[in-house]
Amino acid sequence: MTARPPRDTVPATPSILTQSSLADAATLYSKERSVPDDTTGSLDELRLRNNQLTEMNQQLHAQLDKQQAASVDCQNVLNGINIGVVLLDTQLNIRLFTPATRSLFNMRATDIGRPLADLCPLATDANLLEDARTVMRDKQPLEREVRSQSGVSFTRRISPYIKQDNCVEGVVITFTDICDKKQITQALEQATHNAQLTTAARTRFLACASHDLRQPLQTLKLLQGLLLSLLTEEQSRKLTIRIGETVGAMSGMLNALLDINHIETGAVRANPVTFRVSDLLDRLADEFNYKAGAKGLQLRLVPCHLSVESDPRLLEQVLRHLLSNALQYTHEGRILLGCRRHGAWLSIEVWDTGLGIEPPHLDSILEAKSLDEEPASGNDTGLTVVKHLCALLGHRLRAQSCITKGSAFSIDIALASESPVLSGAMQPAQALAHNPVAGGEMILAVEDDVELLELLGSLLKSAGYQVAMAIDGKAALDSVTRGGVQPDLILADFNLPGSINGLQMITQLRMTLHRSIPAIILTGDISRQTSRDVAFEHCIQLNKPAKLKEVTFVIASLLAQQRAAKIDAERLEQIAPCDAHASTVFVVDRDDLFRNTIRGVLESNGYLVQDYTSSEAFLEGYAPGQPACLLIDAHLPGMNGLELLHRLRKSGYDLPAVVISSSNEISIAVDAMKAGASDFIEKPFGRSEMLQCIARALEHSLDANKKLAWLQEASSCIDSLTARQRQVMDMVLAGFASKKIAAELGISQRTVENHRASVMNRTHSKSIPALARIALAANSRM
Repeated sequence: MTARPPRDTVPATPSILTQSSLADAATLYSKERSVPDDTTGSLDELRLRNNQLTEMNQQLHAQLDKQQAASVDCQNVLNGINIGVVLLDTQLNIRLFTPATRSLFNMRATDIGRPLADLCPLATDANLLEDARTVMRDKQPLEREVRSQSGVSFTRRISPYIKQDNCVEGVVITFTDICDKKQITQALEQATHNAQLTTAARTRFLACASHDLRQPLQTLKLLQGLLLSLLTEEQSRKLTIRIGETVGAMSGMLNALLDINHIETGAVRANPVTFRVSDLLDRLADEFNYKAGAKGLQLRLVPCHLSVESDPRLLEQVLRHLLSNALQYTHEGRILLGCRRHGAWLSIEVWDTGLGIEPPHLDSILEAKSLDEEPASGNDTGLTVVKHLCALLGHRLRAQSCITKGSAFSIDIALASESPVLSGAMQPAQALAHNPVAGGEMILAVEDDVELLELLGSLLKSAGYQVAMAIDGKAALDSVTRGGVQPDLILADFNLPGSINGLQMITQLRMTLHRSIPAIILTGDISRQTSRDVAFEHCIQLNKPAKLKEVTFVIASLLAQQRAAKIDAERLEQIAPCDAHASTVFVVDRDDLFRNTIRGVLESNGYLVQDYTSSEAFLEGYAPGQPACLLIDAHLPGMNGLELLHRLRKSGYDLPAVVISSSNEISIAVDAMKAGASDFIEKPFGRSEMLQCIARALEHSLDANKKLAWLQEASSCIDSLTARQRQVMDMVLAGFASKKIAAELGISQRTVENHRASVMNRTHSKSIPALARIALAANSRM
């Protein structure tokens, strides 16, 4: 600090005073010295002004000291935080830099004022100057990760240097060392990788262990069922029933894990039908009544004869888990199974007087958004399966519980809008009795466990089927290629000895026989990949130990669908246009086997067939004029199927087309319709479905009145929808999931599922492609 001058002298004026201030001060001082003694008033005034000037000078010195101290502090802070900072002017010349910058640039004090481009950077940052110009132009920061030649990683950020008048006077470049952050990230990635490897190893072990455990359980299940059918003495039957219940309890522990695994992989799909809820409740009550009595509990059933819309198989799993939990955690009192009606809804409820669950813990289970978020305790596994299956079915799950007083779970299901239809899933034995199995369809059973294979053969033969048996995939293939076996259905274990598993064997048999044979995979493998593979090949997966009723029902259902498809095909042949022989079908697909198979089907129905391996080959050989239809794969290499349709429409060719795809993505179906396709079908499709699509496409192209009538019908269907149903339909066709639609529209997922079902019913659509066809047809008339 500068020492203050004596009060009776004029201080030395610092450079910060102006020249006019100096002149004024000199004049005042001169006057003071020359004024006579009798002018004391004037001298007092001059001294006052002199004091004011002294105070002003002191304030200016103080401000200057503060600015110098702040400048030193800023410089010390920049040096202390070890961050490289470079300030450039608008010409990218260096105005300021910190010592830490020397690790990136060989800077010296004499470099102030030099262009940054003159310096040799020690970092691999070729975009530095160009980014600086971009930041000055756009006034937006830019950030990159760069490395020095020594291997040190930095985050380089360039920000505009903006003054108070909002003018850009250059840029500020900072370099932040991120080596520690990268090391932490790499460590986390390695830990995650190790955890994934551990999880995969445990999953493989669990899958193998599950398979080994399910093999003997499956044999026990079948033996118990066959033994029960032979016994007439009441006591023996009771003991045999208890054996079955014990086996069921053992398999239930495996099934809980299996259900979660299948839900996670997306392999579980809902197939809602109309059925009487009493069929399901009566059977569950009979099954669990003995278990409840063995524990001294009373199981009471409130009968209900209403019909609901749901997937009976999945709903049975839900109720089975709820009843099993109630039995496990209820030691005295009773369990109640019944229904309550609420308008158009039916609540199926399970009440118990058991231990109960703490409300916060119950809420955490039911509100978790993913399986990984859910807590783990004794009964969480069953509730986890219940929650996710209810979400899959679109049913609302409600729960309440109180410690020491018990729990209550309710599932809200939509009541059926039509008369109840007998559901085979509720009465598989009746389904077998009513299905015309006496004709004896051929079933190929493939199982490496000889004892289990013989039991399956005995069961199927007693039901009226013909049975061919094989112990591995090679023997099964030989029975078809050499033995002349023509199976109507394949029942195979997944893990077969030899070079091919059960799924690969089914795929080869389908290719050999040139038809999509219905198939069931019977397995104890719970791995996610197996579930995905089975679903991808359009096979039904039954998990060991499977119940006799479940196996026989699935077989009867698949064969009934196959018989219905044959009937449809016969009807189609009867109503096929008489000039089918004059119509040509262009088949465009890169798969030689597929094209040859389609050719055989079409030519046997009177069509002329020309096939091509690519869109380009088709365009070279196509000559418009004759009645024709195009059957084309959407996923061709080069010009794909949709691009070919756009090319044809652009050229003015009105060729009816049916697009085929191995993907079930909604967007592909919608895009195909928008491109001008008459229809869209997914692989693998049936013979009847393909012939119907081609016949309809040709009919509409040859008869304008029929096409107009169909368009009017489509418009009428869409016009019958409410505004909310139209919203849901549009979002479904845009590929949104029900959960996403609910969030967008601010309604519950259950409401979305109800609207979705109503849309499908009112438009008479059995699939999303069919709905897309109707919606686009209606839009074309607007």
